Amino acid sequence: MQTIRIGTRDSKLALWQAGKVKFLLEALGCDCQLVPLKSAGDIDLTTPLNQFGGTGIFTKILDDALLEKRIDIAVHSMKDYPTQAPVGILMAAVLERGDAQDILVHKGGVAFNEEAVIATGSIRRIAQWKSKYPKHICTSLRGNVQTRLAKLEANDWQGAIFAKAGLARLNILPKNHLILDWMIPAPAQGVIAITCLEVDAAVHEILQKISHEPTAIRAKVERDFLRRVEGGCSAPVGAYAEIEGDQIHLKVGIFSLDGQNKVTLEKSLSLNAAEDLGIICADQALAEGGAAIMESLKHE
Repeated sequence: MQTIRIGTRDSKLALWQAGKVKFLLEALGCDCQLVPLKSAGDIDLTTPLNQFGGTGIFTKILDDALLEKRIDIAVHSMKDYPTQAPVGILMAAVLERGDAQDILVHKGGVAFNEEAVIATGSIRRIAQWKSKYPKHICTSLRGNVQTRLAKLEANDWQGAIFAKAGLARLNILPKNHLILDWMIPAPAQGVIAITCLEVDAAVHEILQKISHEPTAIRAKVERDFLRRVEGGCSAPVGAYAEIEGDQIHLKVGIFSLDGQNKVTLEKSLSLNAAEDLGIICADQALAEGGAAIMESLKHE
């Protein structure tokens, strides 16, 4: 087989993820080449993510490269990838999930019962933080993880919210962090996904050899929930599934932007019956007030 051209964003974290895929494929005897590209979300670091319009802020450049056959596969942070791939593109594999938790990187502590300024570019994180700490102010924070850490250091904010997996993968996880075990992660947070063209059966067959089935099951359930509630990748929607024995447990949440309204629920099913767990939870959450919250988001 010819060299597999691996498309990736050009941030250090994206290159780490693509390098992980390259390592696994080379262990199977494949020749691989990284092809770094820069997305619209990497170029514009000032516009809030939810104001870009549509989905695929970080992924369209790689989709286009696949469709134009400039690359053979593309590596994504799955939480950034739309729940519906473009026509002709297949979500072919996922790697074993990393840590899915959100963390607060702080400057020696945060006065949780007093006023504080917390930085994040995610409206999912803003909504959940303001729901728990209504006295706090949330300020926008964009850029790669190194840039965001530097901005936190340079400003008088009390803390900033990150995905733990990204900092851990780059070995730059600060000691002064707090795990936000109450915050529901983004669907598929911590999951590395690989896409290819649907017609490329040979590449698909190879990618299946490095795919992690339990992670694929968990990610599907979470993304089914996201798709059903019609939330894009930057919507204030969280979903997290865990497999325990022969059971799969799903925790979900839909939040208003100001955090004042929310619907959360948890449900467990046997793995054999879990095919529609994400959809079941979405329908229940929408019926219990989530639909009104999602409708209000269209006007904000």
